[in-house]
Amino acid sequence: MFFQTAISNHWKNPQPYFPIIGKKLVRRADCRYQFAMNDSVPVPEVSVVMPCLNEAETLASCVRKAAQAFADHGIGGEIIVADNGSTDGSQKIAEREGARIVNVAKKGYGNALMGGIAAARGRFVIMGDADDSYDFLEIPKFVEKIRQGFDLIQGCRLPWGGGKVMPGAMPWSHRWIGNPAFSLFSRWWFRAPIHDIYCGMRAFTKAHYESLDQQCTGMEFAAEMIIKSSLRGVRIAEVPITLHQDGRTLHPPHLKTLRDGWRTLRFFLMFCPRWLFLFPGVAAMLLGSLAGALALLRVSWGSVVFDAHTLLYGSLAILCGYQAVLFAIFTKTFAANEGMIPMDERMLKFFKLINLERGIVLGLAILLLGLVLLARVFFIWHGVHFERLDYAVTMRWAIPGATLTALGFQTIMSGFFVSILGMNRKR
Repeated sequence: MFFQTAISNHWKNPQPYFPIIGKKLVRRADCRYQFAMNDSVPVPEVSVVMPCLNEAETLASCVRKAAQAFADHGIGGEIIVADNGSTDGSQKIAEREGARIVNVAKKGYGNALMGGIAAARGRFVIMGDADDSYDFLEIPKFVEKIRQGFDLIQGCRLPWGGGKVMPGAMPWSHRWIGNPAFSLFSRWWFRAPIHDIYCGMRAFTKAHYESLDQQCTGMEFAAEMIIKSSLRGVRIAEVPITLHQDGRTLHPPHLKTLRDGWRTLRFFLMFCPRWLFLFPGVAAMLLGSLAGALALLRVSWGSVVFDAHTLLYGSLAILCGYQAVLFAIFTKTFAANEGMIPMDERMLKFFKLINLERGIVLGLAILLLGLVLLARVFFIWHGVHFERLDYAVTMRWAIPGATLTALGFQTIMSGFFVSILGMNRKR
């Protein structure tokens, strides 16, 4: 039998990690807790990771609640405080309360979590902010669910997911605009079965986390985990929790509404290039083609006549739209080759149909057709002894010729660029 302090720094037989595995929680005369242990388990089942940056006001309460949850439900676990350079004595508080400190030098919410999770010994990891807005007494909800075989358990604070937001705990813009909107996008674009993508309290298996190869060092870390997990089709569950008011008073929350909202939207679009590039590009090409067809046929609608200028604007829409479609292919290829997103079957079929060689042949054919149309304009000019041309006539040849020439050239160059992006290499 040996004892390890859960909420104090009175250790017997100190270990390189902090297991809280005892069946019995003993309250001491000094109001601290310690666990009576009957046997030693080298690897805890659960690791609770708390990112910390100047959380001296609330850190002790969070650690105590996590330890209490372990004790009340017989959960073998450890508590890790991933400190991101606190200057208010948070490290000493964490040590005093019995947590294990992991110092993370690189700044950022994601960096802090990655450092803490990397040091976690548990098979399951539960992350949560140390500002006392999350109630770590709700840990058993996550443990129960993840023991059922889920890879990721997302907390939900919002009422439509069964959660509860206490008065003053969440700004109205986050509660009614930002969070619902991004959660809806995550369900539409990535089929994530969640209602609260911003919830920072969640559980996951260490093995699943390591398979994600998380890259984001800032607040996008949480969204990256949800998106990648959804794209990989792993088992995701959601549990309702209660959000309490931030317990800190000495400094404002780290989250900045407009800045972090834009960063999240940008991140979503990068992971879903069809909404950023593909769909707008296809729409622009269709509208441009329609405008070009109306102009070439000289369609009139009442006093409105579609002619050379309509053809020019349609050409511009086609070129911009085609460039956007190419960027969708570039982004998808790069992201898949870097392991950020899985390569889906549609892209594989596309690359089988349009490889580099076929892309070059197609590009050359389009390029040559464009040059033929441009040559037609030259011969018309030659026919009038290089004098002034009737632009209403010649532009009907020159604009499509220039457009096709540009499209062909873009196709050839893009074929080489996609081949470079998709090249197999050591990472």
